[in-house]
Amino acid sequence: MIEYLSLLMFAVTFLVLVAGYPVAATLAGVGLLFAFIGIIFGIFDATILGFIPSRVFGIVTNQTLIAVPLFVLMGITLERTEIAKTLLESMSRLFSKFPGGLGLAVIIVGMLMAASTGIVGATVVTMGLLALPTLLEKGYDPKLATGTIAATGTLGQIIPPSIALVLLGDVLSNAYQQAQLQQGVFAPKTVSVGDLFAGALIPGIVLVAMYSLFMFFQTTRQKHNSVAVEKTRPKGNSYGLIKGFAPPFILIISVLGSILFGYATPTEAAALGAMGSLFLAALSRNLSFSILHEISQSTMRTTAMVFFILLGASIFSLVFRGFGGDDLVQSFFADMPGGVWGAVAVVMVVIFFLGFILDFIEITYVVVPIVGPSLMALGVDPIWLGVLIAVNLQTSFLTPPFGFALFYLRGVAPQSISTKTIYRGVMPFVTLQLCLLGFLCLWPKLATWLPSVL
Repeated sequence: MIEYLSLLMFAVTFLVLVAGYPVAATLAGVGLLFAFIGIIFGIFDATILGFIPSRVFGIVTNQTLIAVPLFVLMGITLERTEIAKTLLESMSRLFSKFPGGLGLAVIIVGMLMAASTGIVGATVVTMGLLALPTLLEKGYDPKLATGTIAATGTLGQIIPPSIALVLLGDVLSNAYQQAQLQQGVFAPKTVSVGDLFAGALIPGIVLVAMYSLFMFFQTTRQKHNSVAVEKTRPKGNSYGLIKGFAPPFILIISVLGSILFGYATPTEAAALGAMGSLFLAALSRNLSFSILHEISQSTMRTTAMVFFILLGASIFSLVFRGFGGDDLVQSFFADMPGGVWGAVAVVMVVIFFLGFILDFIEITYVVVPIVGPSLMALGVDPIWLGVLIAVNLQTSFLTPPFGFALFYLRGVAPQSISTKTIYRGVMPFVTLQLCLLGFLCLWPKLATWLPSVL
């Protein structure tokens, strides 16, 4: 019966979060509160709390997690120095001859920004401010315009290099080793962040292609053709097109390629991306001291938020295991009707609904360490599981009425666009993401083939 206290911990945490308390303080506070109650009643081993300092030290000295502030710096620099604006203008010229050319440009730029920023809110707000007025001015249906921006903003969950994949890869690596040790494998294999990047690359490209095809057919059917940019483009502007498009594209491809082909670790590649983004900003003459100060402050705030949540989640999961919650979860999955597929389905549904109230960081560091080892002990491939979770979280960010991306877009969209319009606009993209989940279940090699080749 003691292990059922771990389920009560989840319920209390949920209620406190709904009440509006900070996530990091809630996770650590609820965990310690239940630990102290357990010690008082003699049902919790107080020596378990002695592992907290080593866990904290492990987080702050984790070489992989150093990539987080560096990727954040890279994304914020590209966002604040108008490089994204220049990139959007260049891409709109490049696609101007195609039906829905501006919409296609928004999808491609949103993909690059989402990959570099890795934070859904930052990408949705940036693209909403830059692209939404132009899309509406060109005559795009408000539902299509808002749905496109919200959907492309969530691509940061699945397109590498992504902060979400860095954190998820670190957690899955530990969970995979734990699952192997439970099975008596004392020389466990590892899963790296680079493996997860490789696994997510093809599904991410497939999703972007699905978005683009949907945009093409919708604009063709509605007879939208944004060729105005092409007609007004001055002659001999090819150099300007290349100058605006090539540098950030090459930077992002260099960062991802150096990881996939083994030339750099994720942390080293993140350092390359951070320095490269600052170099591009300096070349474009958009990097002043005040902007650099703003970039540094934003990077520090975001990094501090991430690491405080990691520390709180680590304390929560330690107490959860102290009450035997991991054994409860493992036995629950073992007795699940439908075997492995039933267990995976339950986890996906739980993560999907948790995405309405929790950010990807909390879900990654609270839920995945608990359910991950049990699923992998049943034979689930860790890379396939990681990609499934990433796509699932991306879908939950976009699903009405609680999707975070919808709230961010509502904050920057004109008052003339109703919330109902935004909700209706994202539904086709939610359908496309659910189709991708189905493709991954039907053809797991979409996620596992490239890592095996590399």
